[in-house]
Amino acid sequence: MQTTLDTTVAFEGKGLHLGQPVSVVVRPAPADHGIIFRRMDVDASKADVPALWHRVIVSPLNTRIENAAGTSVSTIEHIMAALAGCGLHNALVEVTGPEIPILDGSAAQFVEGFLHAGVRRLNAPLRVIEVLKPVSVKVGDATARLDPADTLHIRFEIDFADRAIGHQEKTLNMSNGAFVRELSNSRTFCRSSDVDAMRAQGLALGGTLENAVVVDGAEVLSPGGLRHKDEAVRHKMLDALGDLYTAGAPILGRYTGSKAGHAVTNALLCALFTDPGAWAWRDADVATAARLPGVGLRWADVPAVA
Repeated sequence: MQTTLDTTVAFEGKGLHLGQPVSVVVRPAPADHGIIFRRMDVDASKADVPALWHRVIVSPLNTRIENAAGTSVSTIEHIMAALAGCGLHNALVEVTGPEIPILDGSAAQFVEGFLHAGVRRLNAPLRVIEVLKPVSVKVGDATARLDPADTLHIRFEIDFADRAIGHQEKTLNMSNGAFVRELSNSRTFCRSSDVDAMRAQGLALGGTLENAVVVDGAEVLSPGGLRHKDEAVRHKMLDALGDLYTAGAPILGRYTGSKAGHAVTNALLCALFTDPGAWAWRDADVATAARLPGVGLRWADVPAVA
């Protein structure tokens, strides 16, 4: 069955790049609504932006969606990951500005808000997207691939010169509460030199050592250090889950990313959906539904965040 929130939940914070205060209210939505973002600061006729792969504007820094009227919402990947990881298929996300607040740089606060609000089952069947054959893309030295699988698996590999990050790789079966347990509290990360370069371009104005893991060579500059030894690759997997959810439904497939970012994952979805033989809609039977992200999620799955 499809799901939505049981009650409304709200979040407040600053956007990462513009640094402006912004409020988000996530409301329950009916079956077959999907995930839609609504800009509350623009004309109502231009306000709704569906969170779908063909609405993504390619960016190396975040995931931005834009509707036909030119209304956009940026940095949706963390809240999308939380929606996917909590097994929520329908929601209306009202936002008072052009970007979703960064909060602590992870999806943890979104997850906790959704669990407090509760999940409601809807009397409507759930359809999933089944990957039928391998699809891959390569952009520079970054690659991403989808292969057939009975549920969603994510494998990611990164390699940075900074010793605080270095080479990291991780593989997870995303069934049930795996996202919440393993990935949800992993924060976005960057190098100190990248922060300086972004601010010179008028970006990362809302970034602080409290909402990102900032590294300089072998040193972690953020107070308290890392939440996980491999927090960087875990966050890349978090981003990948959020970006994959712009497919419009849960995916049955094995995602493999190497040095991939938002633009590469979107290119992979474009390659998937432009090949009719690579995918198909499938009704989620009881066994399939039981393996999807978020099913069986418990409060005990939520990791402690210092």
